[in-house]
Amino acid sequence: MRKGQAAMEFLMTYGWAILVVLVAIGALAYFGVLSPQKFLPESCTIVPGLECDDFTVDDTTEDVQITVRNGMGESITASNVNIDTNSDGTADCTIATGTLTINDGGTQTWTISCNGFVGTVGEIFKGTFTGTYTKGTGGTLAHGFSGSISARIT
Repeated sequence: MRKGQAAMEFLMTYGWAILVVLVAIGALAYFGVLSPQKFLPESCTIVPGLECDDFTVDDTTEDVQITVRNGMGESITASNVNIDTNSDGTADCTIATGTLTINDGGTQTWTISCNGFVGTVGEIFKGTFTGTYTKGTGGTLAHGFSGSISARIT
């Protein structure tokens, strides 16, 4: 047997084995077994100074609830809090309350209504929320904030 033939047989044998492995991985990915959403942790982030203490997405009420802690050093008043669920720049979910005042070091639970944009139980809800806030009592300068949420729908 020549060296060229031996090398070709070696490459063909392992080539078929690699092809079988790639087809198996492709089949697992196609059927959702390797879906990264199943393995990613839930998360909620806002600007520095504001922290998501807790969050939940409810399929029954179609609400997103976020408990926000104020660590900015003074009270803030938040308004225009919205969630965009499909990255098109429109507010799919809106907060019912006009303004929300959080004292320094305090927490407040924001209930944001989605009206059909939540999904079904067990899926991952992803959204980008935006809003504005003013510092202190009677603050006049509005600051924008944005954050993201990724949570399993219950």
